[in-house]
Amino acid sequence: MWAADCSVGKGSGTMAMITSEIDDLLQPFFRKILLRDELGMEEQRAIAAAADQQIHFSAGEDLVREGDRPMRSMLVASGFTCRYRLLADGERQLTAIHLPGDFVDLHSFLLKEMDHSVGALTDCTIITFPHERLVKVTERYPHLTRLLWLLTLLDGAVHREWLVGMGRLSATQRTAHLICEMYIRLESLGLANDRRFGFPITQAALADAVGISTVHVNRVLQELRHRALIVWDGGPMQILDWAALAEAAEFDDLYLHLVQEPR
Repeated sequence: MWAADCSVGKGSGTMAMITSEIDDLLQPFFRKILLRDELGMEEQRAIAAAADQQIHFSAGEDLVREGDRPMRSMLVASGFTCRYRLLADGERQLTAIHLPGDFVDLHSFLLKEMDHSVGALTDCTIITFPHERLVKVTERYPHLTRLLWLLTLLDGAVHREWLVGMGRLSATQRTAHLICEMYIRLESLGLANDRRFGFPITQAALADAVGISTVHVNRVLQELRHRALIVWDGGPMQILDWAALAEAAEFDDLYLHLVQEPR
């Protein structure tokens, strides 16, 4: 682990090296913001200065649990994480998948108590941001505060899209929609191209995301393969016919708000 203080760029050679490491880990976050608005160097330094620790989680570990009252928010630097709820019978429902550059629990800054858990779908690296440091950021940088608010609004937009899918789309459509969403989000970060992307999650996790059994999700994947829409054997996902897959899923990336404009 490492810790950063608020004198970013003014310390010793060791601090400069640590700052460089923080900047590297924050690149997916900066890219996510810059797709939607400007982000000045002073604002970037303020975010880097608010960072505290780098923590590594293994696949299957919880980052934070329902009922916790965290004093820090977490940003994914690498790997995949998920928000989820467990039912009384032990069944799990994923409510979001988070990628590099995503805050997984920024809302805990204001809501305080977690009403769901966040788990690691893959091995991942997390950067923590103590809430007292985020308070200072929001008090000093109004534009940056609006951008952090924007991130929570984007989470809400994705949740609405998933809710519509759960209520109105078939299991095949929901699965195809999630594949389209993952590709567009990863492509926007420079982590996917040529309709091919790393999708290192299990079929069980995919089933939990689209609300069906593992047996059912296996049949759905077979159908998508049979229709020559995708190739996936647990490694990289290859989309063979983007237009057909997006049409089958009724996918429109409007809800991802990939438009740069003043906020």
